[in-house]
Amino acid sequence: MRTRYFSARRHRLRSAALATTPATATAMASAAEADDAPLLPEVSVVSQLDDAYAPALASGATRTETPLREVPQSVRVLPRALLDDIGATRLDQTFDYASGVARQNSFGGLWDNYAIRGFSGNENTGAAYLVNGFTANRGFTAPRDAATIERVEVLKGPTSSLYGSGEPGGSLNIVTKQPRFQPGQTYDLEVGSRDGYRAAADLTGPITETLAGRLVAVADHQGSTRDFIDSQRYLVAPSLTWMLGADTIVQYAGEFQRFTTPLDRGVVAVQGRLGAVPRSRFLGEPDDGAMRLDSQSHQLSVEHQFSPDWKGRLAVAYRGGSLEGYSTEASALQADNRTLTRQRRYRDYQSDDVSLQADVTGKFTTGPVGHEVIVGLDTYRFANTQVQLRRNPSAAAPYAIDIYQPVYGQTPPALAPNTDTYERQTSLGLYAQDQLRLGERWRLLAGVRFDTFNQSLDNRLRGTETSQHQTAVSPRVGLTYLASHNVSLFANASRSFRPNAGSDAAGNAFSPEHGRAVEAGVKVDSDDRRIGGTLAVYEIRKRNVLTANPVDPSYSVAAGEARSRGVELDVAGQLGKHWRLSGNLAYTDAEITEDSTLAAGTPLLNIPRTSGSLMAVYEDAAPIGQRYGVGGGVRYVGKRSGDAQNSFSLPAYTLADLLAYWQYSKTVRVTLNVDNLFDKTWYASSYSSVWVLPGAGRTVRLGLRLSY
Repeated sequence: MRTRYFSARRHRLRSAALATTPATATAMASAAEADDAPLLPEVSVVSQLDDAYAPALASGATRTETPLREVPQSVRVLPRALLDDIGATRLDQTFDYASGVARQNSFGGLWDNYAIRGFSGNENTGAAYLVNGFTANRGFTAPRDAATIERVEVLKGPTSSLYGSGEPGGSLNIVTKQPRFQPGQTYDLEVGSRDGYRAAADLTGPITETLAGRLVAVADHQGSTRDFIDSQRYLVAPSLTWMLGADTIVQYAGEFQRFTTPLDRGVVAVQGRLGAVPRSRFLGEPDDGAMRLDSQSHQLSVEHQFSPDWKGRLAVAYRGGSLEGYSTEASALQADNRTLTRQRRYRDYQSDDVSLQADVTGKFTTGPVGHEVIVGLDTYRFANTQVQLRRNPSAAAPYAIDIYQPVYGQTPPALAPNTDTYERQTSLGLYAQDQLRLGERWRLLAGVRFDTFNQSLDNRLRGTETSQHQTAVSPRVGLTYLASHNVSLFANASRSFRPNAGSDAAGNAFSPEHGRAVEAGVKVDSDDRRIGGTLAVYEIRKRNVLTANPVDPSYSVAAGEARSRGVELDVAGQLGKHWRLSGNLAYTDAEITEDSTLAAGTPLLNIPRTSGSLMAVYEDAAPIGQRYGVGGGVRYVGKRSGDAQNSFSLPAYTLADLLAYWQYSKTVRVTLNVDNLFDKTWYASSYSSVWVLPGAGRTVRLGLRLSY
């Protein structure tokens, strides 16, 4: 009886694999692999997600398994193979490998922040990103470690029609590693320049015939080009997959992390000029010690296949975080151009975020038209407490430092209460999407989402409370024409929204930011689908951007407008038997079009007009051992505005990287990565002329991977 049961069960799992999320499909495929029966061809699609530079699928674009060549949207997928080649240990190391992604102010190195197509979040939350389809940037989370990442999906353009609040430039969807029913163990050891040490373990396999587990653990210490700056990370990420009967799968993914590093605001631009002080110069106080971020996250989902064409999914997620510690941060450079006044701060921030998602996906036909629909809802409740003590400099107590001859160890000033707030957010979103198959060549996507949003903020110091209730409708429509086996043309139009926190001078809530975007492009694939490229043009406009009240600049009004337009090219894949390559180019014209204090045409902060990268890896059989690979890359970022007023610029930079690996045996792999080969001085991002963050100098890393 048991043999007959699992034989039927394997057949149903394999048949459903393509109709699930990639994480679920991988779990289903690995469950089938656990038995001796041969796999059906459909499951091989899942393996492509693991191995190719140019995966054919990205669930985040449509919440379905639609082939990317049929999706009317520009999407760049950064798979695990690329992350391994560049030796990525953090999410921000992937930003250069997708067109139109630019680094933003990272809050002193405490979290990830980026812009897509010119638009980002803000300093206090970082840019929005998703983890397995759940928003993950609300609250306090350290820069994301790459050990748990299976792939990064860069979704270009507004995603509000599926995911709600967000920037119109796009978002990242991080797909995490899932348990497998075939046993496997991987251990990574790495040493690097400037006291870099890292150990990571990834263990997976069956616990019972229907239950598989995975455990990822990381211990990491990294030095820095910057004086007195290092970081420590400890991460444990357990996950489980339970095949509950023939048609139901339950998945859990957890993550517990501690990250510590000093808050580092970087160097200063003297009279608009960078390089006056060395890139290593730390302008805070070493005795402040490190900021500490503690976070945990849990995701639990149940997915049931009602029939070969219909399935339902229910998922819940919790994310909690805290940030605590002292810092000394630059405030102003005095007229002598060497005395830097500073603020002393203490922060104690706490956050809790609970989310729920439910959806139904199905396929049917109406006459000659095929449909793939998804209807769903999601809701979240977010609470955020921020307590900050601060002492601003004064003429009597400037708490200053000489930027050329710094003397550390000053007696810190006494701190006074500055911020004590409690914020609450609740949101409910309803969405529907239909993907229509119109004959052999035409594909139409139409979707819409309705959101209702509530926010309140208790200011405990002032004894005041503000609140707002907002609604938004976010439609999306896109059309794809499959011109040939290798070429598809696409176009889309969509809208986005993002609530503005706070209130105006009259105590009224701000209207949300609203974005609208149009995009068109062409996708080209090789006959074997091993290499592909996307060329896209777009224009995005965003209104109700907060700007200074012209009557009272101490308050804001939702009256600003910004515009971004550009051209992007992404190419990636396998070229012949020996070469893998990844390349991109972007031209981004992002500027303010209306503001109460800034001139129209002022470029948006940290956004280069031109940027791009190219990486190539050559592989062949090794004379000793199994295989070897050598490669290199070039990353270019053009000149960027250094602050909102465009009073100074960050210079353009070009960085060269080298990489190599030697696969000695099935179980032993040795890697070498050299980043910034020529040790160029470059500046990753800035917020103002006294908060400019230098990038890392030459970094050499030697790694050993043991796989069983």
